[in-house]
Amino acid sequence: QVQLVESGGGLVQAGGSLRLSCAASGRSFSFNVMGWYRQAPGKQRELVAAISSGGITNYADSVKGRFTVSRDNAKNTLYLQMNSLKPEDTAVYVCNVRDFGANDYWGQGTQVTVSS
Repeated sequence: QVQLVESGGGLVQAGGSLRLSCAASGRSFSFNVMGWYRQAPGKQRELVAAISSGGITNYADSVKGRFTVSRDNAKNTLYLQMNSLKPEDTAVYVCNVRDFGANDYWGQGTQVTVSS
């Protein structure tokens, strides 16, 4: 079984930065796609950013140029560097990994709150 543990969330002022981490354990081999989703109150969960095992990235239009997703395959760890944060970025950020068998695993989420 795969366990995902997120860290790095918190409260920050608009214009500030945060770095999220997601450490995956329970498996000895790497994952296919790793990504971050977010869900704000009253809204659907949306993809924020994802990165493939080959390093190809995909971003939501709302975060392009501000967020950077990266991964350390040796550590099975996913990162999200968030700069120029806006109040509308406030949400619970959830880590997702998909293995090469197309099985999805989800973290518990970490709260990001951006004050104006």
